[in-house]
Amino acid sequence: MREILHIQGGQCGNQIGSKFWEVICDEHGVDPTGRYQGDGSSDLQLERINVYYNEASGGRYVPRAVLMDLEPGTMDSIRSGPYGQIFRPDNFVFGQSGAGNNWAKGHYTEGAELIDSVLDVVRKEAENCDCLQGSSVFVQLQSSKSNISEKSNAKVCHSLGGGTGSGMGTLLISKIREEYPDRMMLTFSVFPSPKVSDTVVEPYNATLSVHQLVENADECMVLDNEALYDICFRTLKLSTPSCKYPYI
Repeated sequence: MREILHIQGGQCGNQIGSKFWEVICDEHGVDPTGRYQGDGSSDLQLERINVYYNEASGGRYVPRAVLMDLEPGTMDSIRSGPYGQIFRPDNFVFGQSGAGNNWAKGHYTEGAELIDSVLDVVRKEAENCDCLQGSSVFVQLQSSKSNISEKSNAKVCHSLGGGTGSGMGTLLISKIREEYPDRMMLTFSVFPSPKVSDTVVEPYNATLSVHQLVENADECMVLDNEALYDICFRTLKLSTPSCKYPYI
């Protein structure tokens, strides 16, 4: 079985990632405690469950996920949410100061101080895999130095507008590329939009991040909130599109 290691970073990446896990749990019939509650009528729910989950003692399924941020707020929200107890507690890696929407803080100072702790958790999860294939900075990877199968990739889910997702997210991508040079890397990157913006420095953060993606990522899935809003208005005819989080 090929496994995927999921890494989500920053406020945006973690908010999208938490919704991703709710959908994955529903698809596989896993309840918020990690127990399989499917109807048993289909073998598909359990056939591929090890792609995203580790089976723990007591028949519980634990997401193969690493969650990182430079401040505890989003981590606390996830842990207090409906699926917060399903994650491995040691896989929450966060700082206290935040990046202040500053790419340099995420890439060179606060993020650089935390990156080794994130990589330690990533290595631990990768070493527990039999055949790591891929990951949502959303991340999946595998080392050529280990006994893991050579077919693997990394998937990163992050925002390019904030300081952590852009600065620390691209730092993590470069570190993974350096340590696992022959692995494939896929990113899900939320780009800033003029009409859907939190801060005026988002274009600078995105500009500083793009060349890192060009150099280190094999494939980028670009997400644009403004385009999604446009679809809601023009195609779906929704006058007031909304979602639980500001990032659709």
